[in-house]
Amino acid sequence: MEDAGGEKTMPPAGFPEDNLPMIELEDIRQAATRLEGQVLLTPCVESRTLSQITHAQVFLKFENLQFTASFKERGACNKLAQLDQAGRDRGVVAMSAGNHAQGVAYHAQRLGLRAVIVMPRFTPGVKVERTRGFGAEVVLHGDTLEQAHAHAMELAARQQLTFVHPYDDEAVAAGQGTVGLEMLDAVPDLDTLVISVGGGGLIAGVATAAKALKPGIEVVGVQALRFPAMFNAIKGTHHPQGTSTIAEGIAVGAPGAITEAIIRERVDDMLLVDEGDIEQAIVMLLEIEKTLVEGAGAAGLAALLKYPERFRGKRVGLVLCGGNIDPLLLAAIIERGMVRAGRLARLRVSSRDVPGSLARITATVADAGANIEEVHHQRAFTALSAQNVEIELVLQTRGPAHVQDVLDRLHAAGFDATLY
Repeated sequence: MEDAGGEKTMPPAGFPEDNLPMIELEDIRQAATRLEGQVLLTPCVESRTLSQITHAQVFLKFENLQFTASFKERGACNKLAQLDQAGRDRGVVAMSAGNHAQGVAYHAQRLGLRAVIVMPRFTPGVKVERTRGFGAEVVLHGDTLEQAHAHAMELAARQQLTFVHPYDDEAVAAGQGTVGLEMLDAVPDLDTLVISVGGGGLIAGVATAAKALKPGIEVVGVQALRFPAMFNAIKGTHHPQGTSTIAEGIAVGAPGAITEAIIRERVDDMLLVDEGDIEQAIVMLLEIEKTLVEGAGAAGLAALLKYPERFRGKRVGLVLCGGNIDPLLLAAIIERGMVRAGRLARLRVSSRDVPGSLARITATVADAGANIEEVHHQRAFTALSAQNVEIELVLQTRGPAHVQDVLDRLHAAGFDATLY
């Protein structure tokens, strides 16, 4: 294990636990056989533009193209395919507020199994209906994932259903590991894999496959700063846990026992990224690659953007692990991204409150080639004299240099204009 600075650190004594199952390459190869023809063999291709920006050679694995728009299908399908006849007859139960729910529901429907999905009451209606659309029985219970999990376990015991854990299950982790097989098959000379981490199922499977096939490869996990449970467990740190993140797919409060043991043995480093890093990565993937990812799917690229020297010159594989994002959240992220890039700017302009002033201001802005998105007169809540008016403008521009040109032209026209 290495810390963020690249220093080697030893895992605490006693790990991996002897009584915890450790998946191996053969488990993942068998999973790949089961999944053949059942999930999409997604492309893994280089992004030349992202490579230029990050100064690393970046290869993207497009798991957001799966039918349910997430890699979670792999683990769910592998788990369900191994049920004996009695288990198939009784059916399965799962707990999830998102991608795992849809993966289990879809493959249960495809295999003709009964599926009960327990979701917290706060789950957005669109996710509930999408899960029901795959034929699952959705039970809304509890206000937290922990409460939903407890209820799912009760249902499993009461109705003799097989519980399909979202990450802490060797069959699930082995299914997720097929992503690693496919990446190294497509690009054998990758030297670094950067993987989003929530409960750890994806990185546990991918690291197992990658290290067996190419022992010298580096595997780096990425968590959201607001949900650093696995990072804390592995690094021995005590970063506080937040209450929400745009990367809700990796917003896990406690690491899996099986996955933590595998990560300690087979993952080289763990990094944290904050909300702004993830937002920037989502917008870049949308603009540059014309692909839509959710917060968890953008965490890997966020790490490359936040720690450029850490990955400079390396051949890096990123997993775009999911593409299920709320449209309203996406709209807010795009708008905030435009603000950060200087393409959406807010100006405050002061002028005499006389007829024609606003027309002169808007004409000056138009002559500078900027587009006015919003305009607001402020007369009461201002420290200006009663004869003056403060006008707020939200402008669409080409970037910071263009904003400065607009300000210069307003100043030349005799207006007091500032950026805020």
